[in-house]
Amino acid sequence: MDLFGLLSDHQYGQVFVQVDPASGLRAIIAVHDSRLGPALGGCRFIHYDRDEDAMRDALRLARGMTYKAAISGLNHGGGKSVILKPRGEFDRKALFTSFGRFLEDLGGHYITAEDSGTSMEDMETIRAVTKNVTGIDPKNGGSGDPSPFTALGVRRGLEACVEYKLGRKSLEGVHVAVKGVGHVGWYLCRELHALGAKLSVSDIDAARTQAAAQEFGATVVDNDTIHALACDVYAPCALGAGLNDETIPAIQATIIAGAANNQLAESRHGDELHKRGILYAPDYAINAGGLVNVAAEASGAYNADASRAKVLTIYDTLFTIAERSAKTNVPTWKVSDTMAEERLAAASKKN
Repeated sequence: MDLFGLLSDHQYGQVFVQVDPASGLRAIIAVHDSRLGPALGGCRFIHYDRDEDAMRDALRLARGMTYKAAISGLNHGGGKSVILKPRGEFDRKALFTSFGRFLEDLGGHYITAEDSGTSMEDMETIRAVTKNVTGIDPKNGGSGDPSPFTALGVRRGLEACVEYKLGRKSLEGVHVAVKGVGHVGWYLCRELHALGAKLSVSDIDAARTQAAAQEFGATVVDNDTIHALACDVYAPCALGAGLNDETIPAIQATIIAGAANNQLAESRHGDELHKRGILYAPDYAINAGGLVNVAAEASGAYNADASRAKVLTIYDTLFTIAERSAKTNVPTWKVSDTMAEERLAAASKKN
């Protein structure tokens, strides 16, 4: 692996690596940019086939957090941490305690939160050794699980896209195909169902889709083909890179608006969606609700109502992106990047 070439490709930044044989910790913290403030982003805890895959994941995700914070008006930079999940038995509390010490050594340069494979309980373990953590238990002054706020933001962004593209101010009867009904996907289904949307769902876990069918009256669809379903909105809420050479030609939806990170396998796939007249909601713009919420917690003065109010403004962000894209004939991903980069450039001038 050409590490420095990789860092250059992602316009970095700093990378910190920690190995603790006693706990089994093998962790990477990527800080992409800190012009707007200390880096803030979740901690991912999953299996990786290769160390290189973990590094690439951390770098890609942290860059997305930079843009997510910038376009959301937050005073934070972009960071992400990855803990390589051990294949054998391990002591989870010891591992996350060790990770907390790793965070503390960075002196607040990076603040962590929940992500794939981590929980509020893990954040509480980290909190025992460092204050540089968010998403902790509300009874301890934290904001708790950020998933409902992420889902709320996605719902609002989806509403903006539906109004702009379909001319409909209500989601009543709008057919949304949700791929992935884990934490965020589940809460998104709840939001959409409450507003009368027609739901189709898929997931690698059949129990989750069956639960969604019972709870929301959703139609269960094959996970490998849901992207090709005839629907109004396709909402990817699972892993990234799902919009690619294989899936895009089969997409029938008019709008793509989901919670997954890094949905475009490559930027050119955003160009292809634009050419096809599909309104793509840039992932880091629409799924910023969770970050907005934990940023409020990180400020030290968390207020759930104020946080919710800010998450609701994701509607305005997405509507503006759609308008600028149509006016300039520039793909939405590029419009969103430009808006974020304008704020980063302004911060550079101040500094």
